[in-house]
Amino acid sequence: MQNKINKIIWFLFLVLLIGLIIYIGYDNLNKKKRENEYVKKIFYMDTYIYIKIYSNNKDKANKILNNVEKIYKEYHELTDKYNSYEGINNLYYLKNNKNNKEYIEIDKRLYEIIKYGKSWYKKSGGLIDISMGDVLDIWKKYRDNKNGIPNYEELQKAKNNIENIVLKDENKIKNNHVNIDLGSIAKGYTTKIVGEYLKKNNINKFLINAGGNVLVGDNFKNKKYTIGIEDPNSKTKDIFKIVTCNNMAVVTSGGYERYYEYEGKKYHHIIDPNTLFPTNYMKSVTVVTDDSALGDILSTTLFLMSVEDGKKFIENYDNVEVIWYTNDDKQVMSKGFKKYIYE
Repeated sequence: MQNKINKIIWFLFLVLLIGLIIYIGYDNLNKKKRENEYVKKIFYMDTYIYIKIYSNNKDKANKILNNVEKIYKEYHELTDKYNSYEGINNLYYLKNNKNNKEYIEIDKRLYEIIKYGKSWYKKSGGLIDISMGDVLDIWKKYRDNKNGIPNYEELQKAKNNIENIVLKDENKIKNNHVNIDLGSIAKGYTTKIVGEYLKKNNINKFLINAGGNVLVGDNFKNKKYTIGIEDPNSKTKDIFKIVTCNNMAVVTSGGYERYYEYEGKKYHHIIDPNTLFPTNYMKSVTVVTDDSALGDILSTTLFLMSVEDGKKFIENYDNVEVIWYTNDDKQVMSKGFKKYIYE
């Protein structure tokens, strides 16, 4: 009888032991599969950039985030028109170099982004003009001093011609000392590259917030991201609309952050290449699309035209929806924008 009891006890012990081993193995497997959140905050392109990714591999996640920062840093240096960097023929160098070469070799990445920007001159009807650097610098000087406004003659004299930007052989640019400004392109363009890099490395769940340029991948909880659009009237960064989406970019352009007042009138930083003065069609415009580079450039283009013209303009683009915030505080949406509104 005692032997029988001992056998039962041993049997129960073995069952418990096997169960414990299975549980520990299952728990360890879950830990390996469990995705954790990893965050990095950086500052480039005059913007605080917030990157959040999800991964089940800490070492891989940290390496990915370091590489993401490297991408932003390198594009920041390449597209910086105010500072020089050793060994880099960046925008500052193109404007200020003193060599006698007819063409200058530049980094292939800088070549491609300049090419992209130049291509938008015709697409935008001249509203995107990356040769406007000198004009924008004059406005920046007045904005920084917060005193007075430039006269038209001063601006017209500083205006360059887009045709003076001549590209050649996939890595060369004519040494015309053009003050190229990629401010309406660089953030969205670089963020697109970062998104592609993340997905190439199997990081499909991510969120990037580069100022007014937000790019999201798959959501961590298999739902959709909710992204707030800032109220241009709010001094406390309140939200006037929330959109929800995955694998999309939400990009806003507006004149409510970088501006100054002179004699009771506001002068913001987005300049119309035709008038050489800030536009006054609306307070902000937000674009939702699957391409953050396109979203960045479209938001600027649409800000520089009336709502009516903007509606016609986006008819040429698939998978692009827009919400305009007008000067009289009306919210005008494109036909398909409602599908992104968070209820």
